[in-house]
Amino acid sequence: MEFFKTNTTINFMAQRKWAAICSIVLFLFSIGALAVHGLNWGLDFTGGTQIQLSFPTAADLNQVRSNLEASGFPEAVVISYGTSKDVLVTLVPKDKKADALSNQAQAAIVEQVKQALPSATVEQVNYIGPSVGKEMTTKSIYAILLALLGTMVYIAFRFDMRFAIGSTVALIHDPIIILGIFSFWNIEFNLITLAAVLTVIGYSLNDTIVIFDRVRENFRKMRKAIALEVMNQSINQTLSRTIMTSALTLTVVLALFFLAGALLHGFALALIIGIIVGTYSSIYVAGSLTLALGLSRQHLVPQLKEVDARP
Repeated sequence: MEFFKTNTTINFMAQRKWAAICSIVLFLFSIGALAVHGLNWGLDFTGGTQIQLSFPTAADLNQVRSNLEASGFPEAVVISYGTSKDVLVTLVPKDKKADALSNQAQAAIVEQVKQALPSATVEQVNYIGPSVGKEMTTKSIYAILLALLGTMVYIAFRFDMRFAIGSTVALIHDPIIILGIFSFWNIEFNLITLAAVLTVIGYSLNDTIVIFDRVRENFRKMRKAIALEVMNQSINQTLSRTIMTSALTLTVVLALFFLAGALLHGFALALIIGIIVGTYSSIYVAGSLTLALGLSRQHLVPQLKEVDARP
């Protein structure tokens, strides 16, 4: 099944300057949002107490928040968990410099919640200390940097350093825009969302590798074509595959966003943004930057050495 014929001749690279301006604006906007607002770190990174409650009837989330605020928890995050009767309450520690809460302090917090919500039954309590949250943040940063470094080394060996630089810039471009949107709209960023960001890096890289592989093949087939023509032809030849993969993946992620509940909203939203931005960046960031760095035939096609057959 193909949405576009293999001989499609859309001139994608004709818009590369406008695409570069768009990418720079989005990137600077994201950096600005992160600098001004920062990220709304979840419990996994800040530490705190998470209490799963069950009510005999459908829970009124606004009333639950009001009761908790009146009991001294103004920053409590209350969301539905599974069914309308189940609620997940997240409490950020009041003293963020404290290394950990004692068992008595944790029990006191749970008791306060019970008094604020007498009709609720406590199903489960999870506590994460601030020191653990800081460790999670550090490891998350290392995970992203390691993924980017490994990607750059792999592409440099398989293709060429110009491809490695183009793809790495595209992989930096995608998560920064995701983080910028999360920062601007103050959406919670937790470990599940981080998993989505790492997934986006892999997804975007896969699309980029497919295009780069076709570029290498076309340099061998289109012996008289310049690099710009080869890049355009390669993108056109993989266009149907890109559209089908992105559309099908996006359909599943949209179902997660609308049907899977509040706990997976951040994960699904990060994937939605990542699929759209990643598909765009594979063409207009990775591909355009590779051309701007001076890609030519000799970088991918080995030159035949003339052999002197004379005795």
